[in-house]
Amino acid sequence: MPEIRNYTVNFGPQHPAAHGVLRLVLEMDGEVIQRADPHVGLLHRGTEKLAESKPYNQSIPYMDRLDYVSMMCNEHSYVLALEKLMGIEVPLRAQYIRVMFDEITRILNHMMWLGTHALDIGAMAVFLYCFREREDLMDMYEAVSGARMHAAYYRPGGVYRDLPDRMPQYVDSKYRDADDLKFLNKARSGSLLDFIEDFTNRFPTYVDEYETLLTNNRIWKQRTVDIGVVSPDRALQMGFTGAMLRGSGIEWDLRKKQPYEVYDRLEFDIPVGVNGDTYDRYLVRVEELRQSNRIIKQCIEWLRNNPGSVILDDHKLTPPPREVMKGDMEALIHHFKLFTEGYSLPAGEVYTAIEHPKGEFGIYLISDGANKPYRLKIRAPSFIHMAAMNEMATGHMLADVTALIGSIDVVFGDVDR
Repeated sequence: MPEIRNYTVNFGPQHPAAHGVLRLVLEMDGEVIQRADPHVGLLHRGTEKLAESKPYNQSIPYMDRLDYVSMMCNEHSYVLALEKLMGIEVPLRAQYIRVMFDEITRILNHMMWLGTHALDIGAMAVFLYCFREREDLMDMYEAVSGARMHAAYYRPGGVYRDLPDRMPQYVDSKYRDADDLKFLNKARSGSLLDFIEDFTNRFPTYVDEYETLLTNNRIWKQRTVDIGVVSPDRALQMGFTGAMLRGSGIEWDLRKKQPYEVYDRLEFDIPVGVNGDTYDRYLVRVEELRQSNRIIKQCIEWLRNNPGSVILDDHKLTPPPREVMKGDMEALIHHFKLFTEGYSLPAGEVYTAIEHPKGEFGIYLISDGANKPYRLKIRAPSFIHMAAMNEMATGHMLADVTALIGSIDVVFGDVDR
């Protein structure tokens, strides 16, 4: 009889499948996993503790850096918590802009997920396609906030500024001839809204391309069907949210069940899976790309027809316009006080959650009446989903671990917060 020896294998701390720093301790029987123990905390940023030492408005940029592929969604939950505690109503145009950029962020997140998930399993072309589309989305971020990733665009009371009337254009250089330049600037001749609309018209065809490469691909299905099956009951018990929960067949989406901003005015569907495996979670997220595109189109139409304010005019909470601040003493004082001391929130506690691309992203905030939080707790979906790794991986092969990590869509910035 051959001698059987079980091995303990370190998977990580760095591995391309894990976006961040993950150390998985795998107990192996040959090539079959007996136990998977995730060790997190190797990327610890201390965001929650840092927030307790800063005025409320100075913590917004920290939110971008949690899940660093879903930047504006992280900000959204945080500013909603502040607004809920202060009891302020955001201008309607700002709400539509927020919803539009939430959905742009959802597509950004799913592009990163799809490209890297496919790459981990062995499909190279999809990665290149997805990053091609991410460039356009990054340009939208940059046009509106000045930064490609860490935008700090959402503010308590609205958004930093209205959508720009013109898009930055590619300029002549020795690397591009006139035809290239004309092609690159074709969609950039108008406003940001025109650019976003052009993208939404092109995007469904791109999603068709991804599906042509993957959905009925024999190898893709062999790597994903019946891998990491989670039953609906078990998904609920483990606290799954987002595509992880919907992939198991439970129709739960905060945008429909607990609407915030203007989601109750928009039409979209909630895709759900049947088998709760890696393949179903893939199908759910791909359909979410199409639904997000549909929501963005509705926001564009409303924003075109309804100009107006995008941030409250109360300069105790929001900074005065810069040109006013330069010439008016009172506005300068408001500006100085706001960016040094910030503002105080009424004492109390609040929890707000949004339908983040990865699941329910919540902010629990306790205020003692000061200008900084007494306590801030972030409910990060990646952290909860990571806890299911052992259950999902047991009995599968070593090669399936990369498929499972990709299926969870984990980013460690908000796991090790």
